[in-house]
Amino acid sequence: MHMKRISDLGGLVGEEVELGGWAYNFRSSGKIFFLQLRDGSGFVQVVYLKSDLSEEAWDLLQTIKIEASVKVKGVVKHDERAPSGVELDGRQIEIVQNPAEDYPIGKKEHGPDFLMENRHLWLRSSRQWAILRIRDEVFWRVEEFLRHRGFARTDTPIFQPTSCEDTTQLYEVDHFGTPAYLSQSGQLYLEAIEHSMGRVYDFGPVFRAEKSKTRKHLNEFWMMDWEAIFVDQAGAETLTEEMLKYVLSHVLEYRKVELKILERDTTALERAVNEPFARVNLRDIIRRLNDEHGFTLSPEDDLTTEAEAKIGELYGVPVFVEDYPFAVKAFYMKRYTDDDGIERGYCADLIAPEDAGEIATAAVREERYDALYEALTQRGYRVQDYRWYLDLRRFGSVPHAGGGVGAERWVRWITGAEHIRETIPFPRLINRITP
Repeated sequence: MHMKRISDLGGLVGEEVELGGWAYNFRSSGKIFFLQLRDGSGFVQVVYLKSDLSEEAWDLLQTIKIEASVKVKGVVKHDERAPSGVELDGRQIEIVQNPAEDYPIGKKEHGPDFLMENRHLWLRSSRQWAILRIRDEVFWRVEEFLRHRGFARTDTPIFQPTSCEDTTQLYEVDHFGTPAYLSQSGQLYLEAIEHSMGRVYDFGPVFRAEKSKTRKHLNEFWMMDWEAIFVDQAGAETLTEEMLKYVLSHVLEYRKVELKILERDTTALERAVNEPFARVNLRDIIRRLNDEHGFTLSPEDDLTTEAEAKIGELYGVPVFVEDYPFAVKAFYMKRYTDDDGIERGYCADLIAPEDAGEIATAAVREERYDALYEALTQRGYRVQDYRWYLDLRRFGSVPHAGGGVGAERWVRWITGAEHIRETIPFPRLINRITP
């Protein structure tokens, strides 16, 4: 008999199957033993009747501890009350390994420090399982969407010689006597590759040495950066919107069990799928925040966390906030001067509702050599470090745009996780490097 997975049981009603997994809970009423089994693909209840088992098998059941690894055999039975719609009439039980001591994570409430110290075990909980399953769906659907749109996946270096985003957030490493830095983004390299392949993206870990303790920041996280030729700002925003709608629709369709485990109210997610995203100029939304909601932001300011939360609340759907001051954005953005004499970038941050904050960016890249050279010198960057990047503007430069998706931020919003540390298996934070 080939071992089955719990996720396959819905189509096997009436059949005898063998499963392997872990006992995440159990209870006994004297003549009936209820074993809650998980195998990574899902959860199922195995019901053992004392009258159906040998005395030896029944006694063995009484010795099971939480997180014991087991093999079970039984007949699949339809059960409307069960989350998966089925349960198992147990026939056999084999304990592969029974813990010698009690599992350290119990039903009682544990503090975040304890849970993070035991992250390697906490991952087994149904909540963490559900979050990571949704994370998997998000990653898969992002790539599927881009494949459908003609983008090629490529790889960009983790070791980089220069800054892409902010020189104060670099992790420096020694590369055989030469200083190098862990990647903040693969974007600059993608711009080189897009001049070969047209539409490209990468998807990998990036590193920001940001001394932040907010619920939305990690020091190591997964970023999807994309670049495409002959795309303007409106096109970059539209692509980002369509991508997020695609991902959300598939999560809502294929991860119902996980969303139910998380007790996630999906109203905002459904609105984001079915309604157009808002697009608003930063100057206009700052004026509204100041006039109607008591903020005191300047037209030259970046948005605060509180301002982003209020914007998400006002619209109830994701919002593209456009045209940030160039001074608070990266050097590579194309810029213009507004009526107030403020230099602004052709760019947008995508702000999600429910206090999710910024979850994606989209911007036009400066394709003119002279303008890019000026931006580098104005910011005091070593021009010689960016010679190769400037070369892209010397040999067949074209208008182009791109964007970035912080994958864990998407997962945090979609799952409703309070803290972003729950959205990656082993988070790296300013005060956390283990386990």
